Amino acid sequence: MMYWIVFAFFTTAETLTDIILSWFPFYFELKIAFVIWLLSPYTKGSSVLYRKFVHPTLSNKEKEIDEYITQARDKSYETMMRVGKRGLNLAANAAVTAAAKLLPVTSVRARRNV
Repeated sequence: MMYWIVFAFFTTAETLTDIILSWFPFYFELKIAFVIWLLSPYTKGSSVLYRKFVHPTLSNKEKEIDEYITQARDKSYETMMRVGKRGLNLAANAAVTAAAKLLPVTSVRARRNV
């Protein structure tokens, strides 16, 4: 799991650094060497980076992250309720409109049968 977290940060940083540093000699070779260092069970590069940088940062920001997750959950619930109500209203309006259009046709047919 540590590897994937560090690799996600690397991929995000890589997006910016590719634009700026792609002209640098051996840039792509250095990137490959860095990924191999991250993956290697002998160097345990991802574990080193995770324990030195990622974990302390996440530990310090834990309350802020939890508050953000709580806010996102509440907003998503409110949004789903609002969208659900809007969808139900649209479906109800469509049903009423369809029924209103069919009503004259069915009443004319009923008169013919009488």
